[in-house]
Amino acid sequence: MSTSYIARASKLATRVLGAETLIMSAANSTIFTLNEVGSVIWEAADGQTPLRQIVEQKVCAEFDIELVQALADAERFVADLAGQGVLQVSKTPIESEASQ
Repeated sequence: MSTSYIARASKLATRVLGAETLIMSAANSTIFTLNEVGSVIWEAADGQTPLRQIVEQKVCAEFDIELVQALADAERFVADLAGQGVLQVSKTPIESEASQ
């Protein structure tokens, strides 16, 4: 992924349990469990902050991981959740549904 922006999809129910995040899709009742790193990325997925910035400023700052590895892992994570309809990915900032 080149510069990409990520945003949480709508019609999801989420709960934070400790350092993990549980997400349930209203479309098909699929449940996703995010670990600590996934939860950090999820919380930062505002549609306005590039993924690279999220990884540099949040993931690498909080966890002991090199930027190159963290970015590769984050890109796979985001692609997987986007494929499940849980995250939106765009090359430009994503407007929230509330502001449209």
